[in-house]
Amino acid sequence: MAGNRDRVLQELSGIAVPGGGNLVDSDLIRALSVSDDEVSFVIEAADPMLARALQSAEKEAESRLRALGFQRVRIVTTAPAGRAPSVAASSGGAGTPPPPNLKLGRHPTPQAGPQAIPGVQRIVAIGSGKGGVGKSTLTTNLAVALARAGRRVGVLDADIYGPSQPRMLGVTERPRSENDRIIPVHAYGVTMMSLGLMMKEGEAVVWRGPMLMGALQQMLNQVAWGELDVLLVDLPPGTGDVQLSLCQKAPVTGAVIVSTPQDVALIDARRAIDMFDKLRTPVLGLVENMSSYVCPNCGHEAHLFGHGGVAAEAAARGLPFLGEVPLDLSVRLAGDSGRPVAAGEGPVAEAYARLARRLIEDGMA
Repeated sequence: MAGNRDRVLQELSGIAVPGGGNLVDSDLIRALSVSDDEVSFVIEAADPMLARALQSAEKEAESRLRALGFQRVRIVTTAPAGRAPSVAASSGGAGTPPPPNLKLGRHPTPQAGPQAIPGVQRIVAIGSGKGGVGKSTLTTNLAVALARAGRRVGVLDADIYGPSQPRMLGVTERPRSENDRIIPVHAYGVTMMSLGLMMKEGEAVVWRGPMLMGALQQMLNQVAWGELDVLLVDLPPGTGDVQLSLCQKAPVTGAVIVSTPQDVALIDARRAIDMFDKLRTPVLGLVENMSSYVCPNCGHEAHLFGHGGVAAEAAARGLPFLGEVPLDLSVRLAGDSGRPVAAGEGPVAEAYARLARRLIEDGMA
């Protein structure tokens, strides 16, 4: 199999492209898949004009690969920037600038160890062992609470398969580029960058691990974050490629683990803690989300997912317990409407404010 892949790359490196170079050296090949009798890949051009100019290269590639003995050759030529007009139309009309061309999804570039982000003092990963525990919602509201407390805060939406920060922060504008840097967007005092800003809503990301790693590396190092006291990174659920890449590519100050009190969630939270231990990333503390529910009609307090389980887990492991956040309808309504509950007043907003104060007092933000 590896020999077949090497033969394919060698053949593709012999196909010239407009402007000089070849398909391989010009970094135009994406999602290459090779089996005994089939080869498939994407030729990703920088713009529609180049995509049209590459049609002859596509035909030559198909001819050469069939001559190598492959029975099925599947090649797609695409241009990410070519989708910009439809994206602009959906977000504000003809006057809206197209999103910058990040060539998102490329393989990561070589990097010798963690690389600091200019101007960013601390990087705090917000993680969980499983989905559905409110990690992204907590990231959004914690960022807003930190901004209200006077901190310069950013959010990197690294949940690449399910980016939700644009919706929860009410952002519809597209980032722009300036001197080959991506200018992030701002809302509620928070600087934010998300892959969701570069895509049409509902569009799926179908990438393998190396492409995820490349996209994360670009959003870390190619975005002009400016001067930040803390950058919160909203991680995807689980213990996979994105978590590993973040801890290898950036000097992460530490991780905050979010879990509900129920045993099933705590099992996966323990896996997340173990992962960060193996990556030698300090766990700054645990947060119990959806800890209690207060009936708005009678005032009765119920513990739908149990109560105190996260605090007990933190105590058993000698880790800080950072606080509780209640389950409340206002959190869901605020997130769906793009107006974070932490930007207002009330018991839930105060819970996030207490969490923000705790992080500041402990020197984490």
